Amino acid sequence: MDIAKEIDTRGLNCPLPILKAKKALADMQAGQLLKVVATDAGSVRDFQAFARQTGNELVDQQTAGQEFIHVLRRR
Repeated sequence: MDIAKEIDTRGLNCPLPILKAKKALADMQAGQLLKVVATDAGSVRDFQAFARQTGNELVDQQTAGQEFIHVLRRR
C-alpha cells in the first residue's frame, strides 16, 4: 500500500483519533491513503462508522498487540 500520510494517535481516546484523522484527510488529495495508529479499542468501530458517515473508504483495519491500525482512502 502506498500510504501518503501516517498519524500516531496512541494514548488518545475517542473522539481524538477520529478528529485527528478528519483533519489529516482534509489536507489530502482524493484517492490518497491515510494510516492511523491508535491504542483505543473503541477506535475499531469508530473508524467503521466514520467511513460510512463521511464516504471515505476504510481500506484496512488490523490489530497488532495493543495497537489498532486503520487505513482510510480519501474520497
